[in-house]
Amino acid sequence: MKRYHPLLVALHWVLAAMIVGGLIMGGQVLAALPNDSPDKLFSLRMHMSLGMIIGVLMIIRLITRLRTQHPPKADTGNALLNMGGQAAHWALYALVLLMVASGIGISLGAGLPDIVFGGSGAPLPETFSDLPPRTAHGILSKLLALTILAHIAGWAYHQFMLKDGLFSRMWFGNRTD
Repeated sequence: MKRYHPLLVALHWVLAAMIVGGLIMGGQVLAALPNDSPDKLFSLRMHMSLGMIIGVLMIIRLITRLRTQHPPKADTGNALLNMGGQAAHWALYALVLLMVASGIGISLGAGLPDIVFGGSGAPLPETFSDLPPRTAHGILSKLLALTILAHIAGWAYHQFMLKDGLFSRMWFGNRTD
């Protein structure tokens, strides 16, 4: 087996775009908008919806990953790099799921479901900073971004230094070629 299951491949690329979009939206758009801005509610609605979709898709991806056959582990020729690569892959799952959980924690702690989706007309809280899940969400976002950069660096190492064609494993095509 040379390629991952097509559902894993599709979810990898869809989730990659969604996660990067969510990180940019949260770190650049939401962080810049004061809570009394009329645009904040719309942006929160989009960010929260995206986060929930990411959570569901990540669970589907994890289940698919655990239940399907996949290619042998990548080998860099260096045991420490191999171990780091494996750790980074599992860290991506953990960090994304923890981001979703901390986002849910912020939402529930601030009463956002009724405000953002329920049309209660209530204003947003003055700040989210006093909520412990908000602190976790911020730290996790930085760790996730760094892990994504490490993942991309690993791809570049395989692609340009080792030239081992590793990229094809996470692309569409016959799984046995």
